[in-house]
Amino acid sequence: MKPQIDTKSELFTLDIGGMTCASCVGRVEKALDKIPGVEAASVNLATEQAKIRLKTDSGLNADDLIAIVQKTGYEAKISSPHQISEIAASKLFWGTDGLGRVLLGFALSAPLFLPMFLMPFGIHWALSPKWQLLLATPVQFFLGWRFYKAGFKSLMSGVGNMDLLVALGTSAAYGLSIYQMITSPHANHELYFEGSAVIICMVLLGKWLEARAKQQTSEAIRALQKLWPEHAKVIERDIAITESSALDQFHDLPLDQVFPKDRILVLPGERIPVDGIILLGNSHIDESLLTGESDPVKKRIGEKVIGGSLNGEGVLVIEAQAVGVESVLSKIISLVEDAQTQKAPIQKLVDQVSAIFVPSVIVIAIITGLANWFYLDSASIAILRAVSVLVIACPCALGLATPAAIMAGTGVAARFGILIKDPQVLELAHRLNVVAFDKTGTLTIGKPRLLKVISFSGTFSESDILVTAAGLQLGSEHPLAKALLDAAKQNDLTPITPTDSKALPGIGISGKPNAGPLAGQSLTLQSIASLESNCHYAEILSKTQACFEAGQTVSILMNNEVPISPIAIFSFGDELKENAQEAITSLRHLNIRAVMLSGDNVAAANRVARNIGIEEAFAQIMPSDKAEIIRKLQSKDGHRQFVAMVGDGVNDAPALATADVGMAMSTGTDVAMQAAGITLMRGDPTLVANAIDISKRTWQKIQQNLFWAFIFNATGIPLAALGYLSPMLAGSAMALSSFCVLSNALLLKRWRPTR
Repeated sequence: MKPQIDTKSELFTLDIGGMTCASCVGRVEKALDKIPGVEAASVNLATEQAKIRLKTDSGLNADDLIAIVQKTGYEAKISSPHQISEIAASKLFWGTDGLGRVLLGFALSAPLFLPMFLMPFGIHWALSPKWQLLLATPVQFFLGWRFYKAGFKSLMSGVGNMDLLVALGTSAAYGLSIYQMITSPHANHELYFEGSAVIICMVLLGKWLEARAKQQTSEAIRALQKLWPEHAKVIERDIAITESSALDQFHDLPLDQVFPKDRILVLPGERIPVDGIILLGNSHIDESLLTGESDPVKKRIGEKVIGGSLNGEGVLVIEAQAVGVESVLSKIISLVEDAQTQKAPIQKLVDQVSAIFVPSVIVIAIITGLANWFYLDSASIAILRAVSVLVIACPCALGLATPAAIMAGTGVAARFGILIKDPQVLELAHRLNVVAFDKTGTLTIGKPRLLKVISFSGTFSESDILVTAAGLQLGSEHPLAKALLDAAKQNDLTPITPTDSKALPGIGISGKPNAGPLAGQSLTLQSIASLESNCHYAEILSKTQACFEAGQTVSILMNNEVPISPIAIFSFGDELKENAQEAITSLRHLNIRAVMLSGDNVAAANRVARNIGIEEAFAQIMPSDKAEIIRKLQSKDGHRQFVAMVGDGVNDAPALATADVGMAMSTGTDVAMQAAGITLMRGDPTLVANAIDISKRTWQKIQQNLFWAFIFNATGIPLAALGYLSPMLAGSAMALSSFCVLSNALLLKRWRPTR
């Protein structure tokens, strides 16, 4: 596991405005990283956000960070959690990246470039130089002012960006045209106003297409946000809740005014506003947009419901447990947002390239201009080719290649119950060789039943043993603890409350009953794997052999008073999940080997493994040994293997953190989910293969996008330098490259799970 940091950190998220390419991202990050007290800073072009982690003693606040970003030439403000504001249609249309500006630009530019399309038909007509100047000037300095403003700021900070390249290129073409007007007033064919105007229009078109595509990559989060109803029906606290009571005395309150313990009325067809427990009623609940489970789930009194899910046919009264940021829906949105704003490790290569890209392009453009002037003895041709180099080299596609794919991939995965919270997973999932499954709760239902109690001496009755053991488990959330408590309840037995109760990680639980025949005795309820060094181990093993051969799990109640002795064996049965075998088969089709980790006896573990098609099972292991087994699997036979771990319990957390890819079932514990890079929102083992599949596809899109972005510049710059691309074509190609990268990433939205 990674070492824990004792000092707490503050995390700020800023919305950044005005970024246009990968160079902008590097510039903002560089400025933030230089600040004393900043532990880390990550800027994402696709989401236009920066995440900054500060040391608690840094003395900095949000205003300081905003001021620093603004000094670099960009807008900044504190990001509102889980809110994507709805912008007025008019503002969207005439905004910086709005369609209105694009249409206006093309309307002004059309008379400038349309005569070029008439030439093949023998029609040689063009506007007079004054009219060309009149139409091109508002395009250059009104619609194109954004490029001058941002380019100047980047120049002042010593770091170039896309805006600087566009401003330099179009200004050169516009300035050359002014020069030609002055020196050759009647030479219409030597004016290049159409070049500068069309370049600006094409870049604006590209930015509009980018904005539309970015909007689509955020649809997953928007869909989740829309699950929250605006109001909740809160029942007055002094009203007794019964099936016959009138449930019409409630207040319709805004969701931010609902508190834990409030009682919420949910009518048929309404969305459940908060996480809670059903106090009254039963219904089928549609949780598909939260967990990916397509079939509505039957819910009864005492069962938990998730805020944002859709109520079916029943009237429900729910006691609120988690509201606001503590709710499951809020945590899901946070995981998706964090994944989309983090950077995949491969992005570091892109950032390094982008840092030197713009200065290099300017140098290449200067060399192009000088070389063409020298060989062709034409200043106008030399300037136009240099302009083409500046325009086509804009690094928009490079900056969008990785984050766009991550946003699309993590978004579609979340729709089907797969939360990818660590982008590094995307680079490792396609290399997986082995998937290690924890048994209980992962491959089995996780709701074992107590099958029998085997007493060692016969001194104590079965009921005395059961109430004593069940008492030790009071308050525990472990599946075996619940099985003991359920068994006591079914037999109308009251568990004996212990004193000095203490959880023993990886072993079991200890305590001293305060009543009954074992009152005051130090007892431990523990696994058989923890008793290997005990002198009674052989005797215990012989009595439990039949249980293990039947695939059952056992716990041993031990008396720790001298002499230490076993009191009883508890045998539990847990059913396999109905799709466990299908999950293993799906992995086999991906050429991935499945293994199983279990604390059960070898015979019991092997029986379960055989039933579902797993060829290798590691049995009778302590939870602390799981991480070591993962490490051994990673270096098996001297070859580096990439291993995923799938678990759901606290004792799986070290193994989840050690594995290359950790996957936690959301039906398990928060600790397991925090240690894992992927959270599976329902206890379905077939999601493992689906998670690997979408991770592979997202990684493929990242590679494809980066390949085409690099190839575009590698081929486009030489063609522009040699005169094969006019400035207008260069502008069109640059806009098209960004659009293609985003469109390729959005193809991930068509992904569907195999099951």
